[in-house]
This record gives sequence, C-alpha cells and structure tokens, in this order.
Amino acid sequence: MNKYKIWLEAIRPKTLPAAITPVFLGSAMAFRSGSIDPLPALICLGFAILVQIGTNLANDYFDGVKGTDTDSRLGPRRAVASGLIAPTKMRRVAILVLAVSFCLGSSLIAFGGWWLLVVGFSSISCAWLYTGGPYPLAYNGLGDIFVILFFGLISVTCTYYVQVGFITMDVVLLGLSNGLVVNNILLINNYRDLDEDRLARKCTLVVLFGRRMAERQYVGSLFIAGLVLGLLVFRGYGLCILLGWLPLIWGAMQVRKLAIANGSDEYLSSLNSAALVVVFFSLSVSFGLTICP
Repeated sequence: MNKYKIWLEAIRPKTLPAAITPVFLGSAMAFRSGSIDPLPALICLGFAILVQIGTNLANDYFDGVKGTDTDSRLGPRRAVASGLIAPTKMRRVAILVLAVSFCLGSSLIAFGGWWLLVVGFSSISCAWLYTGGPYPLAYNGLGDIFVILFFGLISVTCTYYVQVGFITMDVVLLGLSNGLVVNNILLINNYRDLDEDRLARKCTLVVLFGRRMAERQYVGSLFIAGLVLGLLVFRGYGLCILLGWLPLIWGAMQVRKLAIANGSDEYLSSLNSAALVVVFFSLSVSFGLTICP
C-alpha cells in the first residue's frame, strides 16, 4: 500500500466525528447565550481532532506491541500489528501529534485562564494512558468513563467556557448526553472484539458483564440522552432541540442489528450506524439551539 494511505488508515478518520461533535454542541450553546467567539472555538476543534488522532495512533502502537490485535481481529486492521508501520515510528508520531495538540490547546489559556492547562495535560495524559502505562484505562474497564468524560462533559463544557466565560448546569447535562451517545461507538467496538479481548485479558465492560448487558447499555445511553433533551425543554429551551430525538430513536432500533451481527461487515454496519447517530444528534440539537429562542 501507499505509505500515505497506510497512515490515513492508522489515523482512523471515521472516528473523528466523536471529537468534532462536542465542539459543535458547545459552540451552539454559546451562540444561544449570545457570546460565540469563533477563534477559541476553532482552537478547541483543532485540539480535539489532534487528541483523537494521537489517541488512535497510541492505541495502534500499544495494542500492537501487547499482542491484543491479532490476525483473527474482525475490525479494521491495525498498522503495527500488521507490520505496516514499525512500532518505534508509530510511537514517535503519536507522541508528536499529542505534543502539537498540547501546544495548540495551551493557547486557550488566553481565553479561559491557567486552569485550562490542567485540562489539556489531563486530556493528553489520558489519551496516552488509554491503552498505555502501568494501568491502561481500556484494559481495566475504564474506557467508557474516559469517553463520556472527555468526549462529552469536558469537550462540550470547555468549548462553551472559553467563549462565554462560565459554565451552566445545562451545558454539563448536554455534555453528558453527547458523551453517552459517543460512547456507543466504543461499546460496539468492544462488543465486536469480545473474544479477542478476553484472550488478551483486556477487561472492557463487555468482557466483564457480557453482550446482553452491553445491548442494554447501548439503548440506555440513548434513552438518557433523550431524557436530557426533554429536561432542557422543561428548563426553558425551545422544542426544536427535540429534533435530537429522531437519531436517538433510530439508533435504539439498530440494537437488533447489533444483537445478530456475525462477521466484520455486519459489525462495521453497526459501527457506521452508531457514528451516524453521533453526527445527526449533534447537528440536530445544534440546529435546534440556534434557531429556537
């Protein structure tokens, strides 16, 4: 393969909506408050994308050297495990991307204060420790918490904060809902990789509690996200944000497809469905926030 295509595959561009959508939601909330500021919003977007890419590359490296990714893997091939990229090179590039993201994110200090340095350092550290370090989060049942926290609560609230200057409970609730929706992408990955993860002693929640509980978690996350939208309407937001119910309902209907999935193509279809829910949830809610009083 062309080396650029190999690196593009390693970056895993299909995962980038998980990093982009929180910034959209946080900015939509800032727009509703009348304090939107494009420059810090763009910095947040760049930071989020780079952290996501750095996390993907670090995962490829650590899962490759640990032997978690094998030839029996149902998901897309990984560059290190497949021998397409040397482990040392993948490690260097992952560190470089995360370092650049940290430098970019540090510029947000001018908009939100020095405490954002802690947020940036925590984000970079957890990106590396997700599958690396002495206690990798993904190997100890903490991957879901990481995703909900960093792709929901932290991303949405910080994007809002650097534009408005404070954080409200409504923003926190919306961040939680987005984190739950995004986490379903990880859940399906772990659902697909159950057998392989068991052999590698990677204790995801699916490994710990089984596929039936994962299916309930999948639907439950969408249900809670829908409840949050209803609560926001109760708290004075326009009915337009309930457009976000449409992708949530459609997503809940896809759990049947996940339950009978058998083979890489069917799991890929479920993953694509979960990603579409993330995208359209973010777009519909953001649209509702900007057009409704």
